[in-house]
Amino acid sequence: MKDRSHITLYSGGHKGAESEFGRLAEAWGIQEVNFSFEGHVTERSRGIRELDASELEKGNVSMEIVSARMGRKFTRGNKIRKVIQTIFHMVNNGYHVIAVGWIQPDDTVKGGTGWGVELARLFNRPVHVYDQDRKGWFAWENNTWVAQVPSIEKDTFAGTGTRNLTEDGKKALRDLFENAFGPA
Repeated sequence: MKDRSHITLYSGGHKGAESEFGRLAEAWGIQEVNFSFEGHVTERSRGIRELDASELEKGNVSMEIVSARMGRKFTRGNKIRKVIQTIFHMVNNGYHVIAVGWIQPDDTVKGGTGWGVELARLFNRPVHVYDQDRKGWFAWENNTWVAQVPSIEKDTFAGTGTRNLTEDGKKALRDLFENAFGPA
């Protein structure tokens, strides 16, 4: 069993995959940091780190760039901008990005989760996505998605994903923790 006292999950604490990552981290005694901002409601309260305006600004990027990179329109609304900015902090702090969602035909991942995956790819970080339709794990390697089950091997990782977590998605995350750390 791996010593877990120095391992940290970086997430957002939202309903669905991020909350499940947090529950699992807590059950396995792993540190948890959930980035948020003033007025934002999260499901997880453990490890909340509310980013102030200057910290959010460090993750600022043009919404046109986000839209172009993701191949779809994102609104210019202030809340989505802040969510995008918090995702930067998750990925910037967590070495390995692990997500749950849906890989689309253009190789992006659906929704806001996709921005975390795009940042991981831009930062040349290891990234794995559990695709809930295909019921399997995929890694981004050599500019393509390949079937590959992740393992948590570094001291930091970012956990993100869909609000619409399926039972298969939950099981995939639980298996990830059990394979990495043994029983809770």
